[in-house]
Amino acid sequence: MSYSIIWSNFAERELDKIFQYYIEKANLKVAKSILQKILVEPERLIQNSELFQIEDLLIDRVYNYRYIVCDNYKIIYSVDIELKLIKIADVFDTRQNPIKIKRIK
Repeated sequence: MSYSIIWSNFAERELDKIFQYYIEKANLKVAKSILQKILVEPERLIQNSELFQIEDLLIDRVYNYRYIVCDNYKIIYSVDIELKLIKIADVFDTRQNPIKIKRIK
């Protein structure tokens, strides 16, 4: 049985911010393209959820967080083996100060 992907409310809010940013700074077509890339990228995890490395800045958390890099963004996720879920926790812009990844969600 393969995994299912779920997005946290926090990650969805971050996607909304990214989308709005690119609508304002570029245009609707660019915003849709970037958002689509980010939404499709986690599909790579369905067959191998531990394919990517652990996020060192979140090592002190209860769950092990891993990440996928998609353009300028880190898609931060954890894996629930029992429920067969890949939980997307955050979409982090890597152009920010890396320590901001520890922000409270």
